[in-house]
Amino acid sequence: MDNDFFAPPPFKAEEALVQLRRALRDLRQLTERAGGASSAWSFEGSEVLQLSAGDGTITARLARKPARSPEWETRTCRSAADVRKLQDDLKRRLAQWADE
Repeated sequence: MDNDFFAPPPFKAEEALVQLRRALRDLRQLTERAGGASSAWSFEGSEVLQLSAGDGTITARLARKPARSPEWETRTCRSAADVRKLQDDLKRRLAQWADE
């Protein structure tokens, strides 16, 4: 009996990164400074997010607060659910930063 019937499809990091970048552009609060396999995103002139894909994962460095030298938090996305969590957290932080 094969139990893979309910297994999610394999995570394609490069495709997920393209979709994530498209979703981030729609937020309008972020500006992309990019190139190739990795990209950097800024909020009001301060870099707050760095994304890169490799080895079947997306690595995100997310600033705790916008600053010239931010304190970075690193997250590794290995599934579509991880990417959604990252997006939700980023939206929450953007709303918080915009209120400050």
